[in-house]
Amino acid sequence: MHGAQCTGPLQIESARARSMDDTRERILDVALEVLGQNPDSGMGDIASAASVVRRTVYGYFPTRTDLVRTLAQRAVGEVAAVLDEVNASDGAAETVWVDFIARLWPLTHRYRVLLALRRGEYGEEIHALLGPVDKTLADLVQKGQDSEVFGRHLPAQVLSQVAYAAVFAIADNNRSGESLSARAATTTSLLILGVPEARARALLDTQP
Repeated sequence: MHGAQCTGPLQIESARARSMDDTRERILDVALEVLGQNPDSGMGDIASAASVVRRTVYGYFPTRTDLVRTLAQRAVGEVAAVLDEVNASDGAAETVWVDFIARLWPLTHRYRVLLALRRGEYGEEIHALLGPVDKTLADLVQKGQDSEVFGRHLPAQVLSQVAYAAVFAIADNNRSGESLSARAATTTSLLILGVPEARARALLDTQP
């Protein structure tokens, strides 16, 4: 009996903490969806979509900047983890790129809004958060240029960003009912990188 009295409050506190975490994650998930449809949506729109009052949203994220920053940090963490994993294989640049886009594709639908936000008032901060990812992508493209599998029509830093952004643009078009796949996104990005179409299709045919 004594033990039950001691553990009861701890169990209640643990349940409360889990509930708060669940609410926070739900707000973030809803914010991604709402901002994905309209990057100018306000905190009230997000609260309404999440079925909570505005005060609840502000309790977790005191400002819209805090919310956007948290979304960006979560996105960068996931994208960086994928990029680090495929880079660890130390394979040919074109093969690593194909593997990266295949793994990135499920994330693009969630984080496509960051491209729009990056061009707006939060651009500088999001750009800084994405810095390590941008650097790794540029290094990968430079590796491909050095081995002559990627074109040199643009500097590696610029070319990597153009090819990367194209994948998110294709994901964004899926919102309008277009039936576009990871294969289409990967092929397009490889063509932008200067890989001949026949070679791009051959690379994709080797994917599981």
